[in-house]
Amino acid sequence: MTSPAPGAPNWVDLATADPDGAKEFYTRLFGWTTDVSDRYTTFLLNGLPVAGAGPLAAESQPTAWSTYLATDDADAVARRVADAGGKVLVAPFDVMEQGRLAAFLDPSGAPFSVWQAGTVGGAAIFDVPGALTWNELNTRDIEGSAIFYASVFGWTFRRSSMDGRPYVVAELNGTAIAGIQPMVGDQWGDLPPHWMVYFAVHDCDRAVATVSGLGGTVLQPPHSIAIGRYAMVADPSGGVFSLLAGNPG
Repeated sequence: MTSPAPGAPNWVDLATADPDGAKEFYTRLFGWTTDVSDRYTTFLLNGLPVAGAGPLAAESQPTAWSTYLATDDADAVARRVADAGGKVLVAPFDVMEQGRLAAFLDPSGAPFSVWQAGTVGGAAIFDVPGALTWNELNTRDIEGSAIFYASVFGWTFRRSSMDGRPYVVAELNGTAIAGIQPMVGDQWGDLPPHWMVYFAVHDCDRAVATVSGLGGTVLQPPHSIAIGRYAMVADPSGGVFSLLAGNPG
């Protein structure tokens, strides 16, 4: 496949309190294999990179998945983030010859990162079982988020609905690349704004049963929506992600 356009998701990785446990859990869940280099694990699907995992940067950091957006100029993105009211958490830096990375908070407090490809382009396969298939921003400020991501990445937006609730589809050059969901209702509690990652599966119910069998937690059981059947789960260390068995087409 072609590489994601600048501004589109191109990688996800897991910061985890238990790197060895994560390798055991995710390889058994998705059939991934691993390539480990300098404490960082690249997960492979049929020999192609699909995601990564590494240890926590600090003991106080929670286990969590992160979304990366593609860029051809991480330094320019950092300037636009600051100008648009976001925060630069980690200024752009080179990861050897592999690429250039930076981490940010959007104005609502949702963390995200960018990856400027060098010798490593990010994920090489999407939208097949075991690969990343969707990224979704959950925020209490949809309008502010739309203004921010439009300013930084040039996104446009289409109003929609999901499971009877308002939903915003972010588009880049006419292609849907991510979703934005309002955090409305008591079910969100004090959960901070965040990006959710979705992995494609053949059978959502079977995948959820596998998660449970591997010591994970089912946070939202399988549920049918217009685009397919999805569930939200967590790995044994608390890393939250979603599973989606999409409808044909």
